[in-house]
Amino acid sequence: MKLLFARIDNLRKLYVDQIQHLRSAETQITEALEAIVETASNPELKGVLQTHLQETREQVSRLQNLLDAMGKPESKRSKAMAALIAEANDLIADAKNDPVRDAAIITACRRIEHYEIAAYEALREFAKIIGETDQAALHQRTLDEERKADEALMGLTDLANTMADRAA
Repeated sequence: MKLLFARIDNLRKLYVDQIQHLRSAETQITEALEAIVETASNPELKGVLQTHLQETREQVSRLQNLLDAMGKPESKRSKAMAALIAEANDLIADAKNDPVRDAAIITACRRIEHYEIAAYEALREFAKIIGETDQAALHQRTLDEERKADEALMGLTDLANTMADRAA
């Protein structure tokens, strides 16, 4: 039986592989956020999501530029992100009113942000070790954007949860 990871025999290959997966993840997030923005009712939440949607589009472009420069323009489907988005869609669809839906959106989006934060931290460290300092700085920039989005969502959590509790 051939192992699925047998072709990744050094850190540089793992690095490229993870960029390909993250490119897919960011593309999936872009598509999901476009729909999620429309379901949010809180204007502040909509604003946070719209801002991050624009950042996510830029992140896709950055990752694609890296892949193009490496001669590896293709992406690899991120199964993890597909699962997180499917769970988010289910959670949002199950919400019976706007305040509960907003709380669900925040919860689901924060899960996605945490996945991205972990992924970009790994890419940054891989890039440093293989001597790609410019790329490490690029991943740090994206990591900063992801942390900022998570903090913005966290800032809305108390109000959204209180409103959802009152709506019951």
